Amino acid sequence: MSRCTRKGCGKDFTSTSTDKCIFHPGEPVFHEGLKSWSCCKDVNKPVLDFDEFMNLPGCTETDFHTSATPQAESAAKPPSAANLTTIEKTVDGVETYGTTLQQSIAPASAPVAVPIVEEEDDLTIQVSVGTHCRRKGCGTTFVSDEINRIGDEDGAVCIYHPAPPIFREGSKGYLCCKRRVLEFDEFLKIKGCKKGRHLFSPPPELKTEELVTCRVDHYQTLERVHVSIFAKQVDKDRSIVQFCDSEVTLDLFLPGSKRFKHTLNLFGPIDPTRSHFSVFGTKVELHLQKSDTRSWTILEKTNRDLGNVSLTFGVGGRTGTVGAKDIVLDPSNGARALNPSA
Repeated sequence: MSRCTRKGCGKDFTSTSTDKCIFHPGEPVFHEGLKSWSCCKDVNKPVLDFDEFMNLPGCTETDFHTSATPQAESAAKPPSAANLTTIEKTVDGVETYGTTLQQSIAPASAPVAVPIVEEEDDLTIQVSVGTHCRRKGCGTTFVSDEINRIGDEDGAVCIYHPAPPIFREGSKGYLCCKRRVLEFDEFLKIKGCKKGRHLFSPPPELKTEELVTCRVDHYQTLERVHVSIFAKQVDKDRSIVQFCDSEVTLDLFLPGSKRFKHTLNLFGPIDPTRSHFSVFGTKVELHLQKSDTRSWTILEKTNRDLGNVSLTFGVGGRTGTVGAKDIVLDPSNGARALNPSA
């Protein structure tokens, strides 16, 4: 069994294989961190990540695969003075790297030390035969657990690059080792610099964060407004509640990558230094210290005309949000209630 050497294909094939070869006939194009193919950059938009670039689908189809190296055709012709460079730069600064020169160059500078966090193969996940190792520079094809994942035989040893690739001023290589080349096909052949275990298991699925809404109730006393946000199992260590004179900012982290974000634009002013919150298993309670003793008609400001009303109902016990025991009046309305004729 051989592996197709056309760019963008890389499939294993035999002399009896009948599947199509889908590949890129053009050259890779790198510009300001973006990566694309000259043959289909209008179809496959440029990407930043190198692995994503290598997975861009081919744009040309043929009936057969090939294992011939791309340099084989030009090997018979010695390079002339006219093609001693592989870099073509357009007026807008885009560099296209060709395949006419086989030359290794010294690195322009020492590799930059970067923190490397390596993913480990999950042996509990079953792998299909024919799966390629995901480590950079390896590409071993999975045959069986006994051959490729268990023991220390040659088939289970992975030789790879632990650091990401680097492209600088036409040179290509990896941050983990010193070798730099000009030619893209030679870059793909740079031998790994570290030995370890293969990585056949698929990458973990990234959990996308979901913004949710939560029910908010409140009641008030003469001095405070008590707000209940009904959210179960809030992560107290990650969640943030910020008190300001006229608003409260909520950023609550919930189970299952859910998150509640909201800013309460308060009806009246509060004293942030004397306000506080509590986190319980089923809710978060805010205790807002009023800056004055006037009654809040509603919790948040509104553009609706509420009329000349400055009272609301509150309760003194438990968590009630509906149904009042006493009418709460500010001093001005309290005086009017005692003396209606005033």
